[in-house]
Amino acid sequence: MKYIIEKGLNMIVEPITSKTKIKRMYNALNLKHQKYGLLFKFALNTGLKVSDILPTKVTDIFNSPEEFKEYLILKNTHTNKENKIKLNTCLRESISYFMKEQALTSASYLFYSSKGGHLQRIQAYKVLKEAATSCGIENFATESLRKTWGYWAYEISENNLELIMHTFNHTSQSTTLSYIGITKNQKNELYSPIQF
Repeated sequence: MKYIIEKGLNMIVEPITSKTKIKRMYNALNLKHQKYGLLFKFALNTGLKVSDILPTKVTDIFNSPEEFKEYLILKNTHTNKENKIKLNTCLRESISYFMKEQALTSASYLFYSSKGGHLQRIQAYKVLKEAATSCGIENFATESLRKTWGYWAYEISENNLELIMHTFNHTSQSTTLSYIGITKNQKNELYSPIQF
């Protein structure tokens, strides 16, 4: 399990397992600025780390203003391995809309900073954490978005753990299950139906 030290407390980072809370957080971020809503959606739809997403440029995604590349290829900041991701329709539509609204050029960072360059991880964390707190989401850090992708991929894929392990570069099933919070959730669910 990964612990995050926040204000002197150990915190276990968890995925967002409620679709209602995901929608509320997206709306809160989108109200702050569309780029934060898109960052949230981008992370949830790709399973990539926020630190790997932030330096994405328009040219990483598009061949031309109207033509998406077949794959987004980004390097993992920690392992230096390439991540090759096929962006889904929902995310492509959100990116296209955002680009038109923001009048981004091919040289622009998708998640630009008003100070120049791209958003930094600390700024992204602050905005994401504030939105999570306002939506009643506990144990949140930027890694929660990656864990959320893993959690929902596991649920939707009918427990295809091998594929998720490969995506996260994990070497054991127990690591992946713990990472996406499945073991804890399943254990908690054991107590609900047993009522004497």
